[in-house]
Amino acid sequence: MEMPMELRHLRYFIAVAEEGSLTVAAERRLHTAQPSLSRQIRDLEYEVGVALFVRSVRGIALTAAGRAFLEHARLALGQAQAAIDAARRAAQPAKPSFALGFLTGQELEWIAEAMRILRDELPNIDVTVSSQTSPELADGLVRGRLDLAFLRPEPDMPALDYKIVTQEPIVVVMPSDHRLAALKAIAIQDIAAETFLGMSKTAPALQRVINDYLRRAGIEIHAKHEVDNLSMAISLVASTRGVTLLPAYARNFLPWSVTSRPLESETPTIDLVIGYQKANRSPILKLFCSRIDDLIARVAHKT
Repeated sequence: MEMPMELRHLRYFIAVAEEGSLTVAAERRLHTAQPSLSRQIRDLEYEVGVALFVRSVRGIALTAAGRAFLEHARLALGQAQAAIDAARRAAQPAKPSFALGFLTGQELEWIAEAMRILRDELPNIDVTVSSQTSPELADGLVRGRLDLAFLRPEPDMPALDYKIVTQEPIVVVMPSDHRLAALKAIAIQDIAAETFLGMSKTAPALQRVINDYLRRAGIEIHAKHEVDNLSMAISLVASTRGVTLLPAYARNFLPWSVTSRPLESETPTIDLVIGYQKANRSPILKLFCSRIDDLIARVAHKT
C-alpha cells in the first residue's frame, strides 16, 4: 500500500537536507524522535521512487535526485504556506486602511497630531505614511495611492481639493559665521551680491513664491546652484557659503554651522495645505477633514 506524500514529508526532507544530519534535524528543528524521522524519509523516498539521500558514517548527503527535489520541495512548501495565509486573510474582515503623505520635513510638526486623530477615532485602521516632494504627493493623490497629504497647493490639479493648514514665512538661511548672521533681520537687497541658491522644479510652489517676491522687491538675483530638497539646500549653504530662502520649518533641521534670519519689511509666506482627491469617498478621509481645525490648533499650541 502506497503512503501518500504529505506536506510534513516535505518539511522533514528540507530540515534533513539543510542540517545534513537526521539526528540534528530531529532534535533541533523538528522536535521528534530520530527513528520516526528516518521512517518518514524512507516513506518519502518510496513515494518518489528514487533515493534522495546517501547515508554514510560521516552523515547524510543529498543525491543528484535529492538536490533536484529540494528546490521544488521548498517552492511547494512556500506556495502551500502562501495558500494558508491567503485563506486566513480571506476569513477575516479586512482592516480599513488610510494612506497619509507628508512633504519631506513636515512630518516633524504634523505627524504626531495627525496619527493621534486617526488612532483616537479609528484605532483598528492600518495607516501607511510616506514622505515625498510636493509634486510627487499630488501625483499620488490623483492616482489613488494616497488618501490625504500635507503638501503645497500644486497648480493644474483639478481633481484635488486643498485646505490651508498654515502659512509659513520665508527666512534667509546662511552659514552661522556669515557676515549677515550678525543682523536680527535681513533686507532682501543685502543678499543680492551673495552666492544665491535657488529652487529647482522639484519644488515649483516654493520656486514661484520666491520668484514673485524678488520681482515685487525689484531685485534680480541669478541662482548659482539649484537645489532639489531641504537637505541638499542645507548642505550647499554649508559647502558653498551661499545663502538661500526657505520656509521657516527648515529651521528645525539646521546644523550648528547653518543659521537663519527673518526678512525685513514684507515677509513672503508659502501655504502648507492638506490635499485630497475630490472623488475620494473614504469615510476615514471625511472624519479626518472634520478634525482638521483641531489638528491645526493643537500644532499651533505646541509651537
